[in-house]
Amino acid sequence: MTTFIVQGPFDLTFAKLPGGRTLNFDDFWSDNPDAAPLAEERGCYVFAIRNKGLTPIYVGKATKTFKQETFNPTNKRKYNGGFSQYAKGGPVMLFVVHPRQKGKPNSRQIAEIEDFLIQAGAAKNPNIQNVKGTTRPAWSIKGVVRGGAGKPSAAETAFAKLFDIRRQ
Repeated sequence: MTTFIVQGPFDLTFAKLPGGRTLNFDDFWSDNPDAAPLAEERGCYVFAIRNKGLTPIYVGKATKTFKQETFNPTNKRKYNGGFSQYAKGGPVMLFVVHPRQKGKPNSRQIAEIEDFLIQAGAAKNPNIQNVKGTTRPAWSIKGVVRGGAGKPSAAETAFAKLFDIRRQ
C-alpha cells in the first residue's frame, strides 16, 4: 500500500483592494519555507479558505510537480473565483504528497485520490470550483451519507461507526 503524506495548511497572501480581495501567488514558494521542499513533489493539492475551520475551494492533482501545476493560469482563476465568494477568511494550500520511491510516481493512485477529495470537497462545499467529478450521486443512506438533517437513529449511528463514516 502506498501511503501519501498531508502537508499544510500553508498561508497564501492576498491584497485588500477597493474592488475586493485578490490573491498573490508569486511568492508562495519563497514565503513558505516549509512548503518550498514540496515544489518538486507530486500528488494532490487543495486550495481552501480558513474561516471557522477549513472549507475546500478547489482540488487538483500534480503528476509533474506541484510548482508546475498548482498555480497555473487556469487554477489561479478558479482560486480567485472561489476566494471572491468569501468576505472573511484566509486562503491556504494543503498538499497530499506522493512518497518518494524508485521510478515514476503512481499517477493512477494520484488520480484516485483527486477523485476522492473532489467528492469529499463537494459534499462539504457545494460551491467547490472543480467541474469534473462534482456530480452528487443520486443515492443516500438516511442518517449516514447525504441522509438529511435530524438526529440519526441508534441503527444509523452504529452503521456509520461500523464503516467509520462521519455523517455527511
